[in-house]
Formats: sequence, C-alpha cells, structure tokens
Amino acid sequence: MHSTPDTCTSIKSLRKRYAECLVNPSQIIEAALARSNSNLGKNVYLAQNQTWSWRQAEHLTHQALQNHPLWGIPVSLKDCFDLEGFVTTCGSKTLAAARKPAITDSAVASRLKQAGAIITGKTHLHQLAYGITGENPDFGDCLQPANPHLLTGGSTSGGAASVQEGSAMAAIGTDTGGSIRVPAALCGLAGYRASITLSTSNEGDLWRGGEHLAPTFDTIGWIYRDLADGPLLGTALFGLPQAPAPRIETLCIGVPARSFFFDCDPDVLATLEEWISLLNHRGAKIDSFETSVWDDAKEIFPPIQASEAATLHPEPRDGFEPVIAERLRGGASLSAKELTTLRTRLSAFRRECEQKLQHFDYLLLPNTPTSELHTNSDHSQTRPKILRYTMPASLLGRPVVTLRSNRGAPQLIGKLGADAELLALSALLAN
Repeated sequence: MHSTPDTCTSIKSLRKRYAECLVNPSQIIEAALARSNSNLGKNVYLAQNQTWSWRQAEHLTHQALQNHPLWGIPVSLKDCFDLEGFVTTCGSKTLAAARKPAITDSAVASRLKQAGAIITGKTHLHQLAYGITGENPDFGDCLQPANPHLLTGGSTSGGAASVQEGSAMAAIGTDTGGSIRVPAALCGLAGYRASITLSTSNEGDLWRGGEHLAPTFDTIGWIYRDLADGPLLGTALFGLPQAPAPRIETLCIGVPARSFFFDCDPDVLATLEEWISLLNHRGAKIDSFETSVWDDAKEIFPPIQASEAATLHPEPRDGFEPVIAERLRGGASLSAKELTTLRTRLSAFRRECEQKLQHFDYLLLPNTPTSELHTNSDHSQTRPKILRYTMPASLLGRPVVTLRSNRGAPQLIGKLGADAELLALSALLAN
C-alpha cells in the first residue's frame, strides 16, 4: 500500500521509502509540481514544463535506485545553466529575447539526470546572478512562499523558494559572493557552496553550458532542507567521497571577535550563540580571532567581480537593471594596471588569511547581519552589508555550509578542498 507523498522530508528518508516500495517517483513528482510557484508572484520558476518533468519520472526503473544517488528526487535548476529545449535567461528578458532554446544539456543538468534526479524546472534568479536580494525588475521580485512580506535573498532566489515550497527537494545554485548561503539562511534552509577548485575537477568542467558571473569567485552548490543530506548531494554533483564523521571534540573552530558583529540584529547573534553553545557542549574548542585580516576584502572583491562580469556582458547594457548596468560599466572602466594590482592584492590576501587562520579547522559566523529582507523596502545598502560577511570565504574560494536555522542561520566555513569533511560534519550536526 502506497503512503502519502511528501517532498518536504529528507532525501535520505525518501530513498528509504522508495527502497521499501512505499511510494513511486510519479507520485512524488505529482506532489512536487502541485506545489510549484506558490509564492505571491507565482515566479519561483522562470521556465517549467510539467509534462516533460512527468516523463522523466515515468522513465525511471526501480532497479536503478541503488546506484543513482538522486533517483526519483525532484531537483530545480537555476536558470543560468542550459537545459535542452529551454531558453537560458539568466534572469534577463533582454538575454532571453536574443536566445534560442539550448540544444544540449549543461554539464550540471547532465550530471543531475545521470544521478536519477527529476528536474522540475528552471528557477528565478537575481538578474545575471549579480545581486543578493532576489529582486528582479524583469520577472518580478522573488518572495518567499512561506511569507509574502519577505524576499528570498539571491541570487539563487527561485532555488530557495522551490525547496521552501516543496516543489523541489534540492536546488542547484551558484555562489559568487553569497548567492547560495544568503537565500538558504533567509529561507530557513541548508546550503552548500563548493570549493572553487571543485567546479573544474577530475569529474569534469561543471561550468560547461553554465553562465559565469565572475570566474575567479564563481562556485556551484546546493540549497536543501536537511543537513544530513549534504554528503549525498556532494557525491551526486561532484563525485565527493563519503568522509567519516569527525570527532567534534578534536576540532578548533574560529569565531570572529565580537567587534565584527556591530551591525548584527539580536536574533542573528542569538542564533550564532546557540550554535557556539552546541559545539562547545559537544566538545569543540571555540576561539575568537581578529578580523583585521579581512579588511581588504571590500576593496578587492567588488571591482574584480565587476570587471569579469563586464567582460562577459559587453555593451549594449541598457537592457539590464540600471544598478547592474552601472556596475558592469564600472568594471569595464578598470585599466589593466588596476586589475593587475587588484589581483596582486588578492594573492596577498589569500596568503595572509591562510597563514593567520591555519590553526582553525573551521570558521563560524553569520551569513547575513539580518534574518529578514522585507519587500517594498530600500535595499540599496543591503548588498554591501551582507557582502562583509560572505566575501572572506569567496575570496579564499573555501567551501561553506549554511547551518539550517529558522532565524539568522550561520555559515560554517571549511578548508579549501576539504568539502567531504565539511559536509560530514554538517550532517553530524543535524542530529
């Protein structure tokens, strides 16, 4: 006898139900698609063909469950990755009008299909993936399905909304300066941005058929519901090995000095303190560190990002949101000498940070200084405030997991290339 389908459970538990033949992929995708676009703007997905998604489910054979980690799992795809038969808009109607449907899958879409996932559609994003709020004048702002007065955050706005509403159990996102971490935190979800080195690993170039924003900092990853699913998602997309659960009592975790949090809302600080207490209780050593080592981030990250984005999006730029067009033109105006200086400073930043932070196994700090972004509010200063918290990991290219919390979730930053260990620790903390 079949049980009631539920796409708001963990992937691990759904796989168990599949193995016991308590539910089938057609039931799950029916439940998922019924929840699609439930936010006020009805714009979680920029492109969706429910019949096409149905057919994916129908073609799955139960014998493949064991060897396909995402077998029968509804997954949404950020609309900056090609999907055969769909136009890749990158959140811009100007780009959409100039393009034809993709004739092949991106490497990410192909990897999802190989893993047995059912792709539910292509999700909303901040235009060009160049923003942190989820506002988009072309397709409408992305509001949380759970609360129409709150923005999802961005740029993986629709990805977060799809998991929150239950139309997907996991969402593919990108993270240049916080675009997975921030919407995950604001929407009460878990998130994982991979090490910068994983996108072009021995598993292949995952950016094939994907739209970069700033290649020096661009990473790929997931938004999902249950921290325990992180290792499985890391394996499915990146081929990561399953790392053993760490001994928390052997870990040293760095937390910025109190002065760093001068602009944090009380609920964000309270959540951080809860996680610190939890880790302390489980035996981890918590030490603070001065963040002066991060002071140069705000002068290094934005101009390099703008310059690389400008190269990818040359004139005419009038079809883009004015603030984004302005950033692109500012990036295009940088001279070769200025860029060389910035890249020299970036290299020095990385060396100094790695040296001063080397004795910490992980770093812990908020993703954002606020737990909510309200609609119909002035967010002109929101981006620089949030980037102060997210830029350090972006400049270092490190992997990060957003630790799920209902208000002001923190980010757990691992060491470069130690993604499997980070995901194993975050999964352990889910219990």
